[in-house]
Amino acid sequence: GIAYTQRLAKLIPPHQFDVAIQCVLNGKVIARETVRAAKKDVLAKCYGGDMTRKMKLLEKEKERKKKLRSISNVRVPAEAFLQLLKL
Repeated sequence: GIAYTQRLAKLIPPHQFDVAIQCVLNGKVIARETVRAAKKDVLAKCYGGDMTRKMKLLEKEKERKKKLRSISNVRVPAEAFLQLLKL
C-alpha cells in the first residue's frame, strides 16, 4: 500500500491544489501521500508599496483555490497508471 501511494504520488503531475492519495483496505486508510500544489505567484506583476492591493490579490487567490478544491477533478495520466501497474 505504501509503495503504491508513493509511486503514484511521484507520477501524478502537480495541480493548482494539493492532491491526497490514499490506499484504503476494508474501509481503513493504510497509506496516504500528498502531491503538493504547483505555486502560482499572484504578486509577480504587483510592484510598489500598495499593501492593500497585495492583500486583495492574495485573498482572491485564496478563494480561487478553495473553489478549485471543491469542484475540481484530478487528472491521472494514462502513462502514470500503466507505470504503476507494471510492478
